[in-house]
Amino acid sequence: MTITLSRRSEEVTPFWAMELMERAKVLEAQGRQIIYLCLGEPDFPTPQPAVRAAVEAIEAGATSYTHSLGLPELREEIAAHYRRRYGVSVSPEQVLVSSGTSPLMLLLFAALLEAGDEIILTDPGYACYANFIRFAGGRPVFLQTREEDGFQPRPAEVQELLTSKTRGVLINSPSNPAGSIMPAAWLQELAKLPVPLVSDEIYHGLTYVGEERSALEFTDQAFVLGGFSKAYAMTGWRLGYLISPKECMRTLQSLHQNFLICANHFVQRAGIAALRHCQPDVERMRLAYDERRLFLVKGLRELGLGVSHTPEGAFYVLADARHLSGDSKALSLEILEATGVALTPGIDFGEGAEGYLRFSYANSLDNIRTALERLAEYFSTRGRRPQAP
Repeated sequence: MTITLSRRSEEVTPFWAMELMERAKVLEAQGRQIIYLCLGEPDFPTPQPAVRAAVEAIEAGATSYTHSLGLPELREEIAAHYRRRYGVSVSPEQVLVSSGTSPLMLLLFAALLEAGDEIILTDPGYACYANFIRFAGGRPVFLQTREEDGFQPRPAEVQELLTSKTRGVLINSPSNPAGSIMPAAWLQELAKLPVPLVSDEIYHGLTYVGEERSALEFTDQAFVLGGFSKAYAMTGWRLGYLISPKECMRTLQSLHQNFLICANHFVQRAGIAALRHCQPDVERMRLAYDERRLFLVKGLRELGLGVSHTPEGAFYVLADARHLSGDSKALSLEILEATGVALTPGIDFGEGAEGYLRFSYANSLDNIRTALERLAEYFSTRGRRPQAP
């Protein structure tokens, strides 16, 4: 028997942040001491109010299906959060809660795209975006961005890429991999385009310099992705949401009913508690990340790696290592094998980041310090200590 897999499934590229992590796990099982700076996963435990809410919900029998859009109480809390934080009016009926933002992206692009339709996105950008678009039958159109802009897209250059096939512009602020924040004036200009913005705001709540702004402050025709994984240290809980224009909600709901049914009941209860009671925990984690951010950027520059744009949000630094190697994948594997420090190769985020390495500071200050010491020794013993570009 010959089993033939679909072309679209085989065109999904590996996620190198995960590939590096999985190789690191093999080395760790062999007794190596690994420092994981490759994944954007908080090292803090989930705040206790959310944990207690989930436990109490399970004990109370909250293990059934919920409304396909999500618990009304959770959707009301999300809408209230946007009123408080951004001063925008969102109806709970515009909120779709699901098991993380990734399945919501699949549903959204399935709703927006016919075969060959286009979504404009940045290069570099989050590794999985293009795969979501292609899997839905669309075509990602990449805008090469600049390091001095934090790899955020200039509105005039986005405008130049618009065609009759363009169905949206995908933006991310604070961003992965660069940790940059889009200027409010740029966001305002992008909101005037004749196609909707798809705004990934998953790192909101983790800003250290300047102010994060929601696309919904500038247009009511945006699709906004948000969730609990990053700011609330709830990655494994798989809880995210999509805020959509009202006229699109029925289609999105039908897709969700068919393909995902609903988000986990007791996890949604934890989300309610997170929004109501966990802001002090978010602020405590944010301050810790900020300390790590400054320490890591200083350390990388002392090593001779290029960080010309200091990240302002999220928990990533995209460091220029092109003077060491033009093959970031090979370099990151070499560093892992030699030092036990797991990093993500820039190529994971697009051709525009080839030769860069992404460092995550979602790890303790002590581990970051040890990682920098290992890298310094690695460069020194091999006569390869880089000079600042």
